[in-house]
Amino acid sequence: MTPSIELKFNHYYIQHCKHLKLKGLQPKTIDAYSRAIRRIGEHFQGHLDNLTQDQLVDYFHALLSRLSWSAVKLDLYGLKFFYTHVLQKPWVDVLMIKPPRCTRIPDIVTVVEAQQLFMSTRNLSYRVFYFTIYSLGLRLGEGLGRWKEIIIQTK
Repeated sequence: MTPSIELKFNHYYIQHCKHLKLKGLQPKTIDAYSRAIRRIGEHFQGHLDNLTQDQLVDYFHALLSRLSWSAVKLDLYGLKFFYTHVLQKPWVDVLMIKPPRCTRIPDIVTVVEAQQLFMSTRNLSYRVFYFTIYSLGLRLGEGLGRWKEIIIQTK
C-alpha cells in the first residue's frame, strides 16, 4: 500500500470501528467485522471504496477455499456494514451459493462403553435411565421425554 492509500484505509477502518460500537453490536461481532475489513483491505491493497461485484465474487470464492462458510459470511456481512455505514453507499448483494446444510450423525456407543457408563453411575435411578435410553436406542432428549412420561404415570 502506498502511504496515501494506507492513510485513507486507516481512516476508513477507524470510522468502521466507531460505527460498530455506536450501533451497539456485540464484542464478538465487532471483532469479526473488524477482522473482515482488515482482511479485505489487505487483499485489495486498501482500495475498498470502489470494488466491483466481480472482484467481490472472486475474493469470496478464494476465501472459501481456506476458511469456513461462517467466516466467509462474517466477512460478507462486515463488508456490507462498512459500505452502508462508513461509505454510505448502496450495497449490491454478492450472489453467493448458500452453504450446504448437513446433519451430524450421533455417536454410536458400543456395548462396552454403555456398560462403563452404567457402572460409573452410582445412583440407581440414573443407571436405569441410561440403560433405558441405550436399550431403546434413544437420543438424550427423547430419553428425557420418555423418562418424564414414566415418572408421571407412576405417580
